[in-house]
Amino acid sequence: MEERKYTLTKSERLCSKTLIERLFAGGNSSFPAFPLRVVYMWLEPSEGTSDVSILISVPKKRFKRAVKRNAVKRQVREAYRRNKYLLLDALKSQGGKRLVLAFIWLDNQLRSSEEVERKVQKLLTHIVESMQ
Repeated sequence: MEERKYTLTKSERLCSKTLIERLFAGGNSSFPAFPLRVVYMWLEPSEGTSDVSILISVPKKRFKRAVKRNAVKRQVREAYRRNKYLLLDALKSQGGKRLVLAFIWLDNQLRSSEEVERKVQKLLTHIVESMQ
C-alpha cells in the first residue's frame, strides 16, 4: 500500500487567470452546502498541471477584516487537504480527467472546523457522484 501525502502543493492551487475566468464565465457546475459553495469545471488531460486545482474565495462582503477571511481560508484549505483523496481516487479510476474547483464562502459568521470539514466532504462526494 502506498503512503499518502496529505499536502497541498503550489501546483494544486489555481493561479491561472484564464482558467479562473473560464471557471466563472458560466455554464459550469456548482453545488451549495451551506456555508460553502463549490464551482467546478472539467478540463482536457492536456490542460492544467495537476489532477485537481483549487481556489478558495472568502468575499470581503462577508468579513471586512482580513484576519477573519484568512482564518476561514485556512479552515477550508485544511479540510480539503485532509479529504482530497476522496476526489483523487475517483479521478484515477476515470483515467485522465482533470478538474478545477473553487470553494466560495457564503456565510457572514465563522464556523467550527469540524462543520467546515463535513461540508467539504459533502461537496467532494457530490462531485465524485456526478462523475459517474
